Amino acid sequence: MLKDILGQAWEAMVYNRRRTAITMIGMAWGIATVVLLLAYGAGFGRAVEAIFAEWGTSTIGFFPGRTSEQAGGDKAGATVRFTLDDVDRVENSVPGITHISPVVWKDATVQNDLHTYTWTVNGVRPVYQDILKLDTDQGRFFNGAEDQQRAHVCVIGSESKSKLFSGGWAVGETVRLDGVIFTIIGVIHPKMQEGDDNDNNRQIYVPFNTMSDLKDTKYLGGVWFSYRGDNELVEKKLRETMGAAHHFRPTDKRAIFVANLMTQLRQFKILSIALQVLLSLVGALTLGIAGIGLMNIMLVAVQQRTREIGIEKALGAQRRHILIQFLAEAMAITSVGGVAGISLAYLVSVMVGRIPFYSALAKNAEAADIQLLISPASVIVATVILMITGLVSGMIPAIRAANLDPIEALRYE
Repeated sequence: MLKDILGQAWEAMVYNRRRTAITMIGMAWGIATVVLLLAYGAGFGRAVEAIFAEWGTSTIGFFPGRTSEQAGGDKAGATVRFTLDDVDRVENSVPGITHISPVVWKDATVQNDLHTYTWTVNGVRPVYQDILKLDTDQGRFFNGAEDQQRAHVCVIGSESKSKLFSGGWAVGETVRLDGVIFTIIGVIHPKMQEGDDNDNNRQIYVPFNTMSDLKDTKYLGGVWFSYRGDNELVEKKLRETMGAAHHFRPTDKRAIFVANLMTQLRQFKILSIALQVLLSLVGALTLGIAGIGLMNIMLVAVQQRTREIGIEKALGAQRRHILIQFLAEAMAITSVGGVAGISLAYLVSVMVGRIPFYSALAKNAEAADIQLLISPASVIVATVILMITGLVSGMIPAIRAANLDPIEALRYE
């Protein structure tokens, strides 16, 4: 029986080729729109993750501020200062820390034989490379022995290398930082950088102990660490630990400033999910318009085949047979259109390739551009929407055909 029903649906589709083709094109366009919109939403989410992954997501930095709440006998407005004791305190008290490094920075005069610039010099521990993903294109990062020995070595940013050495080889060359000679042992891989005001790629890194030759390192500019576990729990424990040590309330957001990259990423993920839901609704509405076209075509088919329906009922066809017959035709059109639409979506995604997103604003940000990622989940969601649309669009004409009075149908001209 199923073979007969499918055969009748195929014959009806072939008999009305033009009408069937136009309807299939509408369904294909609708399903392609849904798939591409879902792919765009997924690509947007991946682009946002790529931006945060540039610096590491399981990473927290905290920096001293000024209290804004009274705690015990201490008045608000007290300045908070960090020392190396705070680094040890946090490392021993906050769970899940894998690497931690103090940071002291200074705007220093950077010179070689041909050029002079003023850039930021950072005194950090060797693990700072792992915390903020400072991969090297040339050479290496300094190690623990060089930090302990206060070696005059430094690692420079990619733009620093270009400006100082005109793109030439930099490892082994020397520069003067505030008049002190340092040997370059590594060049950092280019980071995403918005415009010329952001100096991420002009940063210079020296061992923390060596930094004392350029600036007093008693008080820290900040501390960065990487961790495993719940980021909210880690931040809460961090605030409690520092609050107890420096006599401020853990709820005082201005006493210390915490850069929790995972929290920011989650906020962007919420926006990404909201965007995907919105795009899904837009795609569903587009597909719904195609479904209305299918419904109209099927209603026309019912009208044109009224006498045929009357004859089938006179010969003993039951309502469910008529219902399945027209519903099968609608679902066949929907299925063929769906396959064509999904194929079209894959073709468009390949042809479009990478859509400029963050790279339109920042340098070295091609990894954060949007790619149309057609995942199996997107195809499944789009297919479900398509099947529901085809079922609803085909059911109404099918019910109308099944409810026709056989006598009236036979008298229809």
